[in-house]
Parts: sequence; structure tokens; C-alpha cells
Amino acid sequence: MNQPGAEPVTDSPYAGVAEHVARYLSSDGRDGHMEAGVPNLVLTTRGRKSGKLRRTAMFYTKDGDRYVIVASHMSGGPKHPDWYLNLVANPEVHVQAGSEKFTARARTAGAEEKPRLWALMTRLWPAYDTYQATATREIPVVVLERV
Repeated sequence: MNQPGAEPVTDSPYAGVAEHVARYLSSDGRDGHMEAGVPNLVLTTRGRKSGKLRRTAMFYTKDGDRYVIVASHMSGGPKHPDWYLNLVANPEVHVQAGSEKFTARARTAGAEEKPRLWALMTRLWPAYDTYQATATREIPVVVLERV
């Protein structure tokens, strides 16, 4: 996926997230990269049904050259977030982490690697453990690798 710009992009339907993305992008990541003391990235996916570009912000950590995110939604709500379903269908995504922008291939962490990556994310945001404990679904961990 090329850097968004040639096509219209729809931001998150959640007003607070859309406002966060707007601040992030307008400041080239200076305002919004760190939120609640946690690093955030902006992820652009292609809609699995509409084919349109969709954008959201989320916490991340790095694992070597890879970026790691968690597909929690509404504090571990019963459904996977739309952005996760989109990247499963269309794994080529665009990422902005701070001022760095790149295309990545997204994949769900496998059973062998997930516990270690989950631990990295819960050190960053301990509430993920609470989300998983109360969730009725297995919350995926997603690995973003540059292409």
C-alpha cells in the first residue's frame, strides 16, 4: 500500500480516536505519538467490504524491526475490531510511527510467538490482561513487518 494521499481516507468512527489521528497527522507525529505515556501509531487498512482506506490510532511496541499491536476493541469487547478484520483480508497496510511512514505486511502472531509478544504489550499497557480475562474471544496480537 502506498502512503495514503492519492485516495480519500476515512478515520475512525470514534470521535476521540479521529481527533487523535488528526492531531497526529497534522503534527507529523509530534502531537499524539505519546498518549497516556504509551507510544501510538496510525494504521491505515483497506476495507474488506468497501475497498476504501480506513485509518485508526493504537498503542504499539517494537520487537526488533517489527511493530506489535493488539486487536483489542472496546476493552476486550466480543467482536474483533474492524481494522483487524480489514488487515486479515488485506494484509498490506500503511503505518506512521512518530514521523516515520512505511508500508507493512500485517499478520496475526502465531501460537508460539504470541505469549512473548503479549507480555511485551502488557508491560506497556497492563489493562490488556484485564481485557483478555473478561473477553469472550481470544484477543489477537498483530505483527507489522516492513515491506
